Parts: sequence; C-alpha cells; structure tokens
Amino acid sequence: MDIRTLQYFLAIAREESITKAAGSLNMTQPPLSRQMKDLEEELGKQLFIRGSKKISLTEDGLLLKKRAEEMVALLDKTMHELTSSEESIAGDILIAAGETENISILAKIGKSLNKKYPDIHFKIYSGDSEYVKDKIDNGLVDFGLVIGTVDLEKYDYIKLPVSDRWGIIMKDTDALAKYDRISSAQLADRPLLLSHQASNNSEIMSWFQANKVVPNIITTYNLAYNASVFVKTGFGYMLALDNILNTAIGSGLVFRPITPGLKADMYVIWKKNQIFGKAASIYLDEIKNSIKTTR
Repeated sequence: MDIRTLQYFLAIAREESITKAAGSLNMTQPPLSRQMKDLEEELGKQLFIRGSKKISLTEDGLLLKKRAEEMVALLDKTMHELTSSEESIAGDILIAAGETENISILAKIGKSLNKKYPDIHFKIYSGDSEYVKDKIDNGLVDFGLVIGTVDLEKYDYIKLPVSDRWGIIMKDTDALAKYDRISSAQLADRPLLLSHQASNNSEIMSWFQANKVVPNIITTYNLAYNASVFVKTGFGYMLALDNILNTAIGSGLVFRPITPGLKADMYVIWKKNQIFGKAASIYLDEIKNSIKTTR
C-alpha cells in the first residue's frame, strides 16, 4: 500500500463512484478498479459497499479514509517544507485551536508576520482540546491553542498572558437571566449543554460538587455555535467560555459568569523535539517575542 493507492482510494470515497474518480484522476476505470481490489486483498478487508448508483464505505473503509487523509496531509505538509526556496520565506503554518476569543493574539502575530513575509499562509483547524492534541500528536499541525492544563511529558508550550472565564449562556428571557452570576445550586436538575473540554475539566466538576449538585448533562458539544442554536430553542443551559458567542442585546442570548468564578488558562503547545519548517520557526519566534513584550 503506497501513497498513490491511498490517493486513489480517497478519490473514490470523495466521488462515491469509480467512474467519476477515474475521470478526476485522468485514468481509465479498469486499472482503478483493479487497484482497489488489490488493496482490499492486501488488507484482508472489504472497504466498499458497491451499490447500483453509488459506492459507499464500510466501517473499515471509513477508518482507512481517516488515516489516509492524515497520511496524505502529512506528506503534503512535508513536501511544502522541503521544497520551499532557501532565498524566500514561504509555506503554510498549521494551527489547531479550541474556541476562544484569545486566538486573536495568534491572529495579530500572524498579521504582523504576513506583512513581512506575504508568501506565508495560515491554515486554521477548530475543535476541542482532544481534537487539537490529536492533530499535534499525528504531526498534522505545527501548533495548538488549548484551554486548561498541559501534558508536560508530551508538549512544549507557551502560556499566554490571558485567560477566559467560565459562565452560563441561556435565553435572554430565562428566569435565571435576572441574576448577575450563576451558582451550581441554581442549575440543580436543569438541563445542561457542556463542551467536551468542560465535561473533562476536573475544576468544573468540583464546582458542581461543592454544592452537591450532580449535573444533568443532556448534550455535549465541540463547537459552540451549533450548541447555541439548541439553547435558543429553550433546550437547556450552556456552560461555556465568555466571548465565543454573540450575547449582546438583541442576540436572544445572555452570558452570566459562574460563582465562585473559574478562569481557564491558555497555552500554545507543540510536540516535544519538533523540527519546524522555516515559516513555523519564525512564527514561533514571533510568539515568544510578543509574549515577552506583554509581560
């Protein structure tokens, strides 16, 4: 199984048709079908469900698709780093980040860097902390922006000189909206939507336990916007970080900090002993210099 075979496989998964995939690859259908048959025999797994109108993936096929996308992305990233000119600074900087307003720090540094080196480009991937760490562990991004604690055995890091605060997002007409702050006791038995990072946060769980409250978690989420749509319907109360959603007057939502207050630290992390390309190395230097200046 080589990288070209994986690229052929991904083309079929994308097009849901061997004929269309062959066209996109500028090849004929028979050799492509043969390649996929050989791949299934090599792996000893059925990868495709061949329907009358389209081809879909089996569970094994879906697993291979995920891994193939990671391998192809890693190859592309490596090729960009190796083929960039010695005379110019160019290339992609890949960042995975949790949802936080404080990504603006990285954005401002990126804007400054892009003025100096216009051939540097950024690719941003959004997800919760586990998603970010998975991207870093697999070499698919250069840096991650995470909220909370850092595994010092696996990652090098820079702690940002900012923090976010936890609070409750609810409908602006809700009875609890009249309070300036929300305690865990006020949420007893109320339906809650928790981000994945909140549900895995020991401080958040301790906040509930301090009032002997067992949180009634009915939904978990990794991207806040979709969860906020549920909140607007009156589905429940959303435990989230401040400033990641529009909760201004007229938005239909309000944010109330929790009490006692809890803040979340921010870290830029990268894999230990990571060897960066030129663009990522310069960006890391810019982050370090910027953080020094603000402290």
